[in-house]
Amino acid sequence: MKNIMEVQKEFVSRKIEREVNHRFEILNEIKMIVRDIVEKEIQRRAVDGLGRVNYALSSDGAMIVKHSEPFIIRRVIRWFRKITLTTVYRDSKKILKPSFGEPGQCFPLKGDNGFVKIRLSRTIITEAITLEHVDKAVAYDRSSAPKNYRVYGWHQGYDTDIVIETGKMFLLAEFSYNLEKSNAQTFNVLDFVGSGLVNTVRFDFTSNHGNTDYTCIYRLRVHGHEPTSILMTQS
Repeated sequence: MKNIMEVQKEFVSRKIEREVNHRFEILNEIKMIVRDIVEKEIQRRAVDGLGRVNYALSSDGAMIVKHSEPFIIRRVIRWFRKITLTTVYRDSKKILKPSFGEPGQCFPLKGDNGFVKIRLSRTIITEAITLEHVDKAVAYDRSSAPKNYRVYGWHQGYDTDIVIETGKMFLLAEFSYNLEKSNAQTFNVLDFVGSGLVNTVRFDFTSNHGNTDYTCIYRLRVHGHEPTSILMTQS
């Protein structure tokens, strides 16, 4: 039979356990509230800190359809390992999310050139393209930044994945990324593009700033506006 001391000890122990559990529940609720606030703030800034809607945002439905051969970043021992893939690498979606300018948080493509194909979140009339790299204030070596690149666009049916798209593809823009300018550089599409409908784009990176091993892609954005229902019907 338990004595008074044991009963009191057990009572106090259970009370402490209940209080600890209650505090953990409160902390979890606070974490969920904070996470929700942060996610909403990210969404707000993703529109874009540039004052333009971004249709290449993964949280809004955009996705990577295909890309050239990547490198894998091994964060622990900080070196790059080559891999060959025929499917989309899971880390490629980084380029459709806010990067927060943290060095190394990129999707690296093998060599000094490569490509990325993106299905946009909506069918749009494109207006501009934004390429973002890490800022020179936080990175001592930016030779892996893309230099010259072209962007193509076209409208592809959602039930097809045929690469005989070159006839429908048209050049949206051709740019050079300047390391001496802002880390997020926006370029308007070519004037003759007009009102062509686009739901798929391909970024062709033809060179970088000197790194022969890999090209780092931090973030890609596609800006424009959604067409009217009349224009959609005519197309």
